[in-house]
Amino acid sequence: MNRRVVLRVLGVLLAAIGAAMLPAAVFALVDGSYDLPALLLSAGISLFTGLALVLGLRGKTDLGVRDGFAIVTFGWLGSAVFGALPYLLSGAVHGPVDALFESMSGFTTTGATVFSNVEALPRGLLFWRSTTHWLGGMGIVVLSVAILPALGVGGMQLFQAEVPGPTADRLSPRIQNTAKILWGVYVGLSALEVVLLMLGGMGAFDSVCHTFGTMATGGFSTKNASIGHYSSAYIQAVITVFMFLAGANFSLHYWLLKGRVKGYWKDEEFRFYSIVALAAIALLWLNLVLRMGENPLHGLQLASFQAVSILTTTGYGTADYLLWGFAAQILLLLLMFFGGCAGSTGGGMKHMRVLLLGKHGLRELRRLLHRHAVFRVKLSGRMVQDDVMMNVLGFFLLYVLLFAVGTLVVSALGLDLATAVGATAATLGNIGPGLGEVGPASTYSDVPAAAKGVLTVLMLLGRLELFTVLVVLTPMFWKRT
Repeated sequence: MNRRVVLRVLGVLLAAIGAAMLPAAVFALVDGSYDLPALLLSAGISLFTGLALVLGLRGKTDLGVRDGFAIVTFGWLGSAVFGALPYLLSGAVHGPVDALFESMSGFTTTGATVFSNVEALPRGLLFWRSTTHWLGGMGIVVLSVAILPALGVGGMQLFQAEVPGPTADRLSPRIQNTAKILWGVYVGLSALEVVLLMLGGMGAFDSVCHTFGTMATGGFSTKNASIGHYSSAYIQAVITVFMFLAGANFSLHYWLLKGRVKGYWKDEEFRFYSIVALAAIALLWLNLVLRMGENPLHGLQLASFQAVSILTTTGYGTADYLLWGFAAQILLLLLMFFGGCAGSTGGGMKHMRVLLLGKHGLRELRRLLHRHAVFRVKLSGRMVQDDVMMNVLGFFLLYVLLFAVGTLVVSALGLDLATAVGATAATLGNIGPGLGEVGPASTYSDVPAAAKGVLTVLMLLGRLELFTVLVVLTPMFWKRT
């Protein structure tokens, strides 16, 4: 691993983090709130550290595979550490564990929070909190790929390590152009949602913050009651649509802009994603109407919003789904494992992996009946290579193992079983609200500090698709070759 080039690129990321704190400082300055010194000092520390690394480590160097993994892993970790400074220095949290938890939750677009009363926070901190979501959504590292050529560093390794999903879908021959395309689509959809929310009566500040949480499939809100605060069917409908779009592969949105309208339905993963969403909405709606006695129209509104919110790992809420019965909770827990599509801002295992696992299972069943036949797994009409299938199977086994171990550890640290299961699934899948004491009407403020530390690690593992982080922890990664 070339430590010099790794540190230099990390310097770029830290400088970007520092610059991103300045808009939040503007809100603090306008309001004259107590968080202004903390935001300015945090921005200064981040900018100084980042620029010192960039200017002190000049020179063109090629980026290797190990360097890419190191930059992604330590880039996210460094972003979370420096992003925690405003919370810590302002005194808004009880200590460094809570500050790091909130920051990691923001950058990994998890949306789990330690703040029991977010409406008491000043606008500066609220805006920084939402900004961490928006930056983390498409990926701070992917954003930096667009400017890496100026540093003399190639970006393909970063793109492969960062873009969610089992494969990286290149939209152009040059990786920096790919990053620009992805961010262009991301910014365009974000701007459109802000306008639509404002047309629905939401204030400009709240519209921007909730758009950041929606497009990043994060879920940080400026209101204690989340989207339920607004009691607006229009606002809920707009956010539901954009959560669904954010959970889809962003390359499909790009091809739509290029005139390929049928690209969505030709994509097998998107079809599967749509079917799962519709099925979940239907089941939740039947539960609300038949079991809870909910009005059919209002029940459809509640079911649509909550199903899409959990499926896309956004985590916004309009109601406390813990009151909907055990069957609804089990369904939502299963949706947490599905997550968004590959190439989306969503977390979870991704629909592509779930679909390929199903196809692999069917292939094995067919082999039992036709032992000498050769069957190949196909996705959207294309043959899936065996190495991709092995990656999917390995990921699934590792994901389940981490979920089991995480549940065991956090339960041993003081959480009851339902809360431990919900918290582990919610953080590993980057969802936010879970079950039990960390449900949609609660926060993680009362979770023991040691358990928060474990859940913080799970957020990072889930956001970077397990292997990216775990490979850095192996002894062979650090051996010189």
